[in-house]
Amino acid sequence: MANPAVELSSVPMAPATSETLATPAPRITLRELIGGHGRVITVAANAGIAAIAYVTAIALRFDLDIPPELRSTLPHTLTAVVGAKLVAFWATGLLRGWWRHVSIRDVEGLVRGNLLGSAFFLAVMVFGAGLEGFPRSVFVLDLILCTGAMMGLRVALRLVRERQGRPAVVRRIETLAVIAGAGAAGIRLLEDIESRSGASVGIVGFLDDDPGKQNVRIAGCPVLGRLDDLADVVRRYDVNEVLIAMPSAPGTTIRRVVQQCVQARVRHRVLPTLGELVDGRVTFTQMREVKVDDLLARAPVRLDTSRLADEIAGKTVLVTGAAGSIGSELCRQAAIHGPARLVLVDRHENGMFHLERSLRVRYPNVQLVPVLGDILLKDQLHAIFGMHRPELVLHAAAYKHVPLAEANVIEAVRNNVLGTRNLARAALAHGTRKFVLVSTDKAVRPSSVMGATKRAAELMIQDIADRRCQFLAVRFGNVLGSNGSVVPLFRDQIAAGGPVTVTDPNMTRFFMTIPEAAALILQSASYGQGGEIFVLEMGDPVRIVDLARQMIRLSGFEPDVDIPIVFTGLRPGEKLAEELLDEREEGIAPTYHDRIRVIRRQSRKPPRGWIEQLESCVRRGDVAAALRQLTEVVPGYQPSSPVADPAVTPSRVTAA
Repeated sequence: MANPAVELSSVPMAPATSETLATPAPRITLRELIGGHGRVITVAANAGIAAIAYVTAIALRFDLDIPPELRSTLPHTLTAVVGAKLVAFWATGLLRGWWRHVSIRDVEGLVRGNLLGSAFFLAVMVFGAGLEGFPRSVFVLDLILCTGAMMGLRVALRLVRERQGRPAVVRRIETLAVIAGAGAAGIRLLEDIESRSGASVGIVGFLDDDPGKQNVRIAGCPVLGRLDDLADVVRRYDVNEVLIAMPSAPGTTIRRVVQQCVQARVRHRVLPTLGELVDGRVTFTQMREVKVDDLLARAPVRLDTSRLADEIAGKTVLVTGAAGSIGSELCRQAAIHGPARLVLVDRHENGMFHLERSLRVRYPNVQLVPVLGDILLKDQLHAIFGMHRPELVLHAAAYKHVPLAEANVIEAVRNNVLGTRNLARAALAHGTRKFVLVSTDKAVRPSSVMGATKRAAELMIQDIADRRCQFLAVRFGNVLGSNGSVVPLFRDQIAAGGPVTVTDPNMTRFFMTIPEAAALILQSASYGQGGEIFVLEMGDPVRIVDLARQMIRLSGFEPDVDIPIVFTGLRPGEKLAEELLDEREEGIAPTYHDRIRVIRRQSRKPPRGWIEQLESCVRRGDVAAALRQLTEVVPGYQPSSPVADPAVTPSRVTAA
């Protein structure tokens, strides 16, 4: 592209000589001249504003008729005020920065610099020329005028810059949209859309539930009503799309807005949550379709990072089930706090490969030790613990699928109970300081083998009274998107055209996101002193059929019209509603964290020698005897499997 400062086509070509072959001197443009002397121009402009404001203040004080005695001293006082203010502007950084990028933070600096400059000028007048005969009101008038002029000039430059950056033609509006949420995120989103020359979206207004924002204009755009007025606003203004800009809103609010959008048959998109907006930017390009995580999201977790750092930084941390949903997130969040070594234990090769690769990219300074290991192999566990000496163990390895555990009782007991015992013994033998068992709400008054084995594991680590290691458990409900959970199942069924299968119309479950669960597990570990069972606050239970309907609508279909919902009945071991606490056997107390509670009253201890008897059942492969033993160990557990009937001949399997 030709240099705009030199038009070659308008210059007549001369014969090539030694003189003409010399490189011509480059022409300097006005922008280059200003850019090279930006600091001088900034100082001169600020000095000029200070001088004009001072002279104007004196003129206004005397109704534009300055007395002769002040006219004679004006050059001296003018020099004093300009010098004092330039010193103050330099001290507060006003002689640096770009005027055309003025912001609220710059306004604060302007006020601070002018206050300091007026103070300097007052000091010069008091200790120099004296205040006799000098009107005191000039100081106030000068402060107001100088601050306003500096602020106004900067704003004017920004407006000129923004107008120059806009295209000469008017944007072609193809989509009319309303922004749900008139907070900081909504305002930034509006500004981003209006500043994009290629954006074909026009914003007609905001919707917000804040009473103080009703019937006002924010950033030049009207607030058209509350969130519940969405359908009326869509109809009245012919809105094509709703942009949900409430990254910190709870899931109940997002569900309410999405439901109204579905009923109004209008497209809707959402900004990422606060956890996803790591870099603090809010831009139109970040808008995405609403996910089920948004519908069930809660306020971001508040963490005591200093306690977490004390627990993890510089320590060796071992995570079992590291390649699983919870285990991998525990690894990621533990790596943030700078452990000396992170030992990853899992028998799933592919999962371990992908986990190690992602952790090495994100946390290159953390020493990773991937181990293809099995908590059922005692010798291997002692070798791992003896080599790495972990100070903190996060035990997430378990068989967790209820139907599979019902069909494989012996393996569920072997893995969930005996595997936990193997790990606990290795921790004690090799100096582990803290051991955290990841448990489940299905351990409360369990109706399934999976829940009973997890409750038995809780009882076992509580029964270990050893000051060398602090044993504790963390109990919580379902996590969104975990392997085998209901959300991926529904997603696959919807993609296949249905039907979506729900066990019972009244079934409810607690839900939280995987990052939230992992964060609260680590926080519980930092609070634990040994022997506790921590319970994570899960919010309100969600009806599974409602979740299914919401996911169908998010996929662009209508439940029971486009995608049928079929009720299949409860499977063996399933309950209609899960609990986090057995109120008959356990009491609850708050902790330092509003999302974590601790069980304060423990249930009765299991019979002596119970784990040896359970191990004997596993060794013999006696399913019925193992189930009967679980009923003795876990109060309230009633097996759903018919093999538990003593009249039925125990089935036998070959012990591994």
